[in-house]
Amino acid sequence: MSRLPCIPIALTVLLLTACGTARRGEPLIGERRPPDAKLALGEQVFDRNCSQCHPGGESGLGPALNNKPLPRFAMKIQIRNGVGAMPRFSSNEITDEQISAVTAYLVWLRRQH
Repeated sequence: MSRLPCIPIALTVLLLTACGTARRGEPLIGERRPPDAKLALGEQVFDRNCSQCHPGGESGLGPALNNKPLPRFAMKIQIRNGVGAMPRFSSNEITDEQISAVTAYLVWLRRQH
């Protein structure tokens, strides 16, 4: 019998098992807790307005934010004006103070991964 038909199957299995990560969505060490009040506010704003599309900062309906090295000013513009499918958030929905807190939280969250 020829082994030739088994090679594509073996390669497919190897590729499928090598493409994932065992740590999807899990913190590296223990539970993440924001260390100060500003980051805690940012977490609350994120949970209320952003986590539906970016659960835990990872991809969902929207792209992952944990590995997106945007500067804070660019994140603020994106939140205020929206981009693509992301809606805009007016100052009645999220205040400037809350945007500052949520961008600080996203930078802190990025460093946790």
